[in-house]
Amino acid sequence: MTQNALIVGAGSGISASFARALARQGVKVALAARNIEKLEQLASEIDGKAIACDATDAEQVDALFVQLDQSMGTPDVVLYNASAYTAGPVAELDPDAVHQSLMQTAFGAFLVAQQAAKRMQRVGSGAIFFTGATASVKGFPNFASFAMGKFALRGLTQSLARELGPANIHIAHFIIDGGIASPGRDLAQEFPTTNTDDAMLEPDAIAETYLAVLNQHRSAWSLEVELRPWKETF
Repeated sequence: MTQNALIVGAGSGISASFARALARQGVKVALAARNIEKLEQLASEIDGKAIACDATDAEQVDALFVQLDQSMGTPDVVLYNASAYTAGPVAELDPDAVHQSLMQTAFGAFLVAQQAAKRMQRVGSGAIFFTGATASVKGFPNFASFAMGKFALRGLTQSLARELGPANIHIAHFIIDGGIASPGRDLAQEFPTTNTDDAMLEPDAIAETYLAVLNQHRSAWSLEVELRPWKETF
């Protein structure tokens, strides 16, 4: 039974929807991001905890998990939702910006997964989730840095699943294949102000899938799930 959760790279979209979905099930949620001022309202809403952390810094990630050890214990589920990219023709890309993109999209995921795995192995269970994108499987022109980072993230996920699955740790990668609708819309309205034809993915709908995968029986775990709006072309 999931009691504690950590979301790294928390913001107003997918991660916020997943945090709310977890909180509705009585899960205590910790939210981590470089800028936690943006998380104050969400943390208050779900009675959660916001912690400042740069996921690309090994010492800060270690400190994050030590703080959780002392406050709520080992998270039953960790979601790595952070990513970054710099767009442009390859001949014009700033190498420093590309490096930072790779650090945030892939290396930070490794650091978080490493600390989570250490603890989950000790308790004998857990789940580590990663948010991917179309760029996880297909590189587009002028988005070399994003494709590099997301391909690396997918490779990390596949490796961890084979290593940690037998230790009763569920690893899952979610390919978000399409644009994401703005969060916070009232879907109960007859005509929501945007995304009226569901051409984009709704964050709350994405969170429902994350939750469904989290609740899977270990005899039939998913390693990778692709989510795409009904209008998305292949």
